[in-house]
Amino acid sequence: MDADRWSRLSPLLDALLDASAADRAASLASLRGEDPALADELERLLALEQDHGDFLDTPLVAPLPGARTGTEVGPYRLERLLGEGGMGQVWLASRADGLYQRRVALKLLRPGLADPGLRLRFTREREILARLEHAHIARLLDAGISADNQPYLALDYVDGEPLTDWCLSRALEMRARLRLFLQVCDAVSHAHSNLIVHRDLKPSNILVTPLDEVRLLDFGIAKLLDSAELPDQTRTGTRAFTLHYAAPEQIRGEPVTTLTDVYALGVVLYELLTDARPYELERASDAQWEQAILEADPARPSQILLRRADGEPAAAAALRRRARAVAGDLDNIVLKALAKRHEQRYPSVEALALDLQRYLDGRPVMARPQRLGYRLRKYVRRHRWPLSTATLVAAVLLAALGMVAWQARLSLQEAARAQAMQDFIVGLFENAGSLPEGAPLDVRQLLAAGVDRGDIELARQPLAHAGLLGVIARLRMGLGDHPQALALLQRQAAVLAGLDEVPPSMRLEAATDRGHVLRLLRRPEECVSAMRDLRPLARRQERRLPLQAAEFYSQLGRCQRAVGEREMAGALFQRALSLRRDPLGSGAGIAESLADLAGLHADAGEGADALRGFGAALEQLRATVGERHPLAIAILREVCALERSERGVDAAERACARAVALATALRGSQHHVTVDAQRQLTALHVEQGRHAEAEAGQRQLLAWLVSRFGPGHGEVAQAYQSLGLIAWERGEHAQALRALRRAIAIWRHEDDRPRLASALSDQAMVLLEEGRADLARPLLEEAVRSADSPSPAPPLAHALVLLGRTDAMLGDQARAHEHLRRAAALPVSDDGAAARRSALALAVFEADQGDRGALERLDRLGRLARGDRGERELAWLARAHAAAVRCRDDPGPQASELQELALLVRRALPEGGSAMREIQALSSACRERQPAAEDA
Repeated sequence: MDADRWSRLSPLLDALLDASAADRAASLASLRGEDPALADELERLLALEQDHGDFLDTPLVAPLPGARTGTEVGPYRLERLLGEGGMGQVWLASRADGLYQRRVALKLLRPGLADPGLRLRFTREREILARLEHAHIARLLDAGISADNQPYLALDYVDGEPLTDWCLSRALEMRARLRLFLQVCDAVSHAHSNLIVHRDLKPSNILVTPLDEVRLLDFGIAKLLDSAELPDQTRTGTRAFTLHYAAPEQIRGEPVTTLTDVYALGVVLYELLTDARPYELERASDAQWEQAILEADPARPSQILLRRADGEPAAAAALRRRARAVAGDLDNIVLKALAKRHEQRYPSVEALALDLQRYLDGRPVMARPQRLGYRLRKYVRRHRWPLSTATLVAAVLLAALGMVAWQARLSLQEAARAQAMQDFIVGLFENAGSLPEGAPLDVRQLLAAGVDRGDIELARQPLAHAGLLGVIARLRMGLGDHPQALALLQRQAAVLAGLDEVPPSMRLEAATDRGHVLRLLRRPEECVSAMRDLRPLARRQERRLPLQAAEFYSQLGRCQRAVGEREMAGALFQRALSLRRDPLGSGAGIAESLADLAGLHADAGEGADALRGFGAALEQLRATVGERHPLAIAILREVCALERSERGVDAAERACARAVALATALRGSQHHVTVDAQRQLTALHVEQGRHAEAEAGQRQLLAWLVSRFGPGHGEVAQAYQSLGLIAWERGEHAQALRALRRAIAIWRHEDDRPRLASALSDQAMVLLEEGRADLARPLLEEAVRSADSPSPAPPLAHALVLLGRTDAMLGDQARAHEHLRRAAALPVSDDGAAARRSALALAVFEADQGDRGALERLDRLGRLARGDRGERELAWLARAHAAAVRCRDDPGPQASELQELALLVRRALPEGGSAMREIQALSSACRERQPAAEDA
């Protein structure tokens, strides 16, 4: 078989060996239509491989004819075959003419493959070796062609072992291995300085002598960078490189450079550190090796060592010690050398050697971990989960890595701890790759496993253990698991309490995290108490840890804002902003402080100033890190709430819709941040009377809540209650009652009396519209009992108003009046909405009873048709009831007023609603009075 034929057949054979039987048959059938002879050849090889498993390992080219012990080649006599490769054979030989006694390594070109390309390579090797004179490179002693036309090269014979075998057989310790490797780097660097790229660096070409000296061999496929080549010499019939040590550009057939040798040295260094190759494959075929070199990320050497540390105790302990020595700097050095893109590798072999020397000298190295975004993209790409799961995993992993990345700027000690923590977290996620393909990944289970692993693996490293608990607590916060996060932070506090000395950075970090989660749990007083005593420490650390101090001030300020200490909060927010303007600061940090200050304007009722402040925060994000940032979601939600009160529901809806779209893009549709934003948007759709959209959003929320908390959680009950109210607004009473009954059942089980009262009242409200006052009354009596407490809340006012209407429908006007007066007198505090509804109900009742003062109150309420939908509906209903009262005496004008009002409401609420139905009922009743009045 000629070389060209084999070059076409080889990759096809690799692919077929990896394929299933069905796929293999289909591929062969397709190939047979294009090249029947090639298909037959492949079929024969596959049959031979099946019958004789070692068939494909046997050489395809016969040995050199006549090359045997005692044969003379030129002035040399062959003594022993040392090795054989694609170009030919290497023999131990000595001078046959007795000119000197020195033994040589005699390299013979294989005549059977002596095409012009191989002869060119052989000639090139002679030219290259003639240019190299270095202590760690085997020298060229002689070259020529024998009488029978056999080309040969005579080189120094190196009595040694391959580098990796030497280290393994002597159990050489790490630093000794690195010193040998530096000799290799020195030799390769010398070749590069002579414009020569080796292109086939591997342990078998790097021998170590009994004197612990390295010799670099086999420049047979080396490339002269200062000479033009005809066809690329990597494209001859046999590979001009060894696949396991080949760089991605060699696999792709691209031009090689000195950085190609850097990659190969990275593979050799990986083997020296781990006694393993960088890629773990299910089947070590050429096709899979090529795919791994092009696409797969090598595991960190320290992780490989740890995975093997599960055997005999002494050996396992040795591997763990070795893993600790490799973790961090050596991991980063190796992975930098093995970068897929050559521009991300060391710029030269000398730079690689210098970084290793820095490591040996105990100095900081230049290599840094791979960029977090790159590692994240590659990780998610490897695990093909559903999109929502992948997005969640991506968000959690990116958050985890980001939490520890800042520590690398603090000090060498803390940077090392940060790197160890990052490795631990990445390893935790990467170990999830052992799940069967398609198996669901539970991120919370993964984090719980991380805590368990940390308890064991970091038991003797309390600072690292405390740091891990803090990182996982922050991840739990990011998932919305606030109680679990607080429990982890309490464990962290217990670990730190047992230490004599805790770095200031960790003390501030722990206090900031604790304050944050307490605020999220709506316990701001505890937050202030937990953080306040550490303010002096934060002040002392402002110069060394400006950004951490700023984060501390921001969290404390938010807690003080929540307890009403707004002046103190403002001072803290201003100080945080000043620190974040530090050169090390980020645009996102500045935007966060601007948003905090804008929130204080909102609290003070300064809506315009607050909107300007939030706008400045968004502009800061756009100008520095882009608006596709998690902080933008929170800012847009604040803007949405402000726009609702300042400019109306439509302006608010635009901001909320942007927040939902951004949250979905950054966090995924199932993340709690996205769900909260969608909940806010759904509430606006309810206000706008867009009931179909509101119902769709609410059902999506309900599904998420059930999957997240289970069917019996209070959040699920709230979602059912909201669905019930939306169905009521749409006039779908049966659907409304079903949803409300589910909410009531959960609230009863939860024993949440105010919310139970609210749901009972809503159910009664639906029944009242159906005219079923007798069924509504017992529900409302229970609602009043459940809501009545020392500090009355809006649910009690709502229940009393409905109970008053019920008694009026049942004919008990005195009791109805009593309930309505009590509701109007309650000191409720929900921005006045409940008070206005109570006032309207009392005025309607009293006006119906002939009270002229009540009718005037209805007129005043009817003139307040501005603000949100609730206020406008209240004004419309006041106008409608005032007209209905007057309709008794003068039905004509009032019927027109009611008809005009109904048209106005229909335009405002195209999907209708309960207010629309009530106004239409009043209008119909008034029109019915007209003929009677005309007859009178």
